[in-house]
Amino acid sequence: MNVDEGLVLRLADLSKLALPPERVERLRTDLVNILAMVEKLNELDLEGVEPLRYVTEVEQVLRPDRIGNHLDRNSALANAPDSDGEYFKVPRVI
Repeated sequence: MNVDEGLVLRLADLSKLALPPERVERLRTDLVNILAMVEKLNELDLEGVEPLRYVTEVEQVLRPDRIGNHLDRNSALANAPDSDGEYFKVPRVI
């Protein structure tokens, strides 16, 4: 892949980055090095190698679901600063 100044500027634009002109060449060099490192992985012989599900031998252990002591809705909403009787009301977050 040809990494030139135009590609770097296009990537910066797509990423909504304000890239100063003095950083373009350094970023181009970094991208070339990253792509070369990834291309180096293509040289590996992966015949017969199973894909990894987990990096370690330990698989995710989940606790069993159990019914426990829980607050009923009215008790939980009793301490709420604001509710509509069924749900907590909170300020809109955008």
